[in-house]
Amino acid sequence: RRYPTVETRAEAFNGSTHVAVPSDSDFLKALLFELRLTDDQSFVEHRDTCTRIDHSSVHSVRIEGGDLWPVVAFQKSGLIYACLPLVEETLEPRPPLLTISGLSQGLALLFGILDYISPSRKNEAEMSAKIGQLRNLLIQACPLGTPLNTNISSLNSSFDDIQVTPTDEKQPVWRSNTYKGKPQVNVCITEKVKCMQYDKRDVVDMWQVYGAVNCKCDIEGAAPNVTLTLNLPTNGSPLQDILVHHCVTSIDPAMLMSSSVDPLDDSVYSGPYKFPFIPPSDSFNLCYYTSQVPVPPILGCYQLIEEGSQLKLTVNLKLHESIKNSFEYCEARIPFFNRGPIAHLEYKVSYGQLDLSREKSLLVWVIGQKFPKSSEVSLTGTVTFGTAGEEHPTDYVCTGNTAYVKMYFRIPDFTLTGCYVDQHSVQIFAPGKPKITASRELISSDYYIWNSEASAPIMYKSLYY
Repeated sequence: RRYPTVETRAEAFNGSTHVAVPSDSDFLKALLFELRLTDDQSFVEHRDTCTRIDHSSVHSVRIEGGDLWPVVAFQKSGLIYACLPLVEETLEPRPPLLTISGLSQGLALLFGILDYISPSRKNEAEMSAKIGQLRNLLIQACPLGTPLNTNISSLNSSFDDIQVTPTDEKQPVWRSNTYKGKPQVNVCITEKVKCMQYDKRDVVDMWQVYGAVNCKCDIEGAAPNVTLTLNLPTNGSPLQDILVHHCVTSIDPAMLMSSSVDPLDDSVYSGPYKFPFIPPSDSFNLCYYTSQVPVPPILGCYQLIEEGSQLKLTVNLKLHESIKNSFEYCEARIPFFNRGPIAHLEYKVSYGQLDLSREKSLLVWVIGQKFPKSSEVSLTGTVTFGTAGEEHPTDYVCTGNTAYVKMYFRIPDFTLTGCYVDQHSVQIFAPGKPKITASRELISSDYYIWNSEASAPIMYKSLYY
């Protein structure tokens, strides 16, 4: 989909240096070439030189009139998702990516399209139907080139309930329709914890929490006012790097000043965090945040030693005393790269159950829904491998004894920062007594425990810088 108004604005910003967007076919051809998806795999210096290493999904696409930048593009399940965001300043010299707001908006819109299409990727007819509906959905989600609602799945593919113009002058553009019925507000705080543990004196372990507050407000009125407050317990970890949805009408500047970039900065704001807003009609993320929590939820030690044709492994895990011992699921996955299928396995677990994957290249240690009273579990074993085949996993980084355990877990009704929503503090300036539902959860994300008997690769350490 093209937006002539956006292209006109881009030309106004860049004047004679403006690079016009080519036809759809020419753009696609250039994008496939940039992503190395053409039949011609010969070396092209401006694209393949070692001095140019792509660290993100932002590309510079070379066309006849010059270079189109920044093009956001990534592949998922056999499809390419791409957009060209507007940079509201001149492109020479190129501004830092973090200063371009259109990049995050474009990514959010592409992820919304991905979430809408991906459940149908195995059914070709259903996928074709969904792609056919995308044009109508984009008219609602991004009518004039600015994303108003990136939750594509929540939109209606028909035009029956779309208001061409708001019936009330006070109704903001992000409220596409008005709700009729009993008022209710659903709030869910989702925190994801990333972690890298090395169990080494000369390498520092790293972890960080990323949070999102999702809201669904079914409230009558053209422009209902809602105030939601996030609270922390006395020993809670302050929220930092707070980003708010555009529907928030005002905010305490001290909240936005708390940053994790400078660890020596003392501008820490411990709440309460108040968000007055006029909610969109559909589900949306009210805010995002990070936090520097004092300890990771699960401390681990992984030792993998090669002795002849065997691998000896030891895994020790400990649940920190401050963590709620009630999981929806908790398991540790131990992959073996660049080796054949597991031919022989002897093991002993102090708790839980150990399973072998169908491909016989992955051990899955199912800990279950609780740690024992000691809060500690252990696994020891020896593994022998058969002859490697093409179907077994390979990895150019994890070679030899360089390996990891990856944790997967979810703890309902718990956050690592302690952040929670007090249902009684939710204020709604609208008729009727609303029903307030608040929930929270902690989920693992990229939670690695590296083998302490080998060196962990630098590239994995750089994920946190």
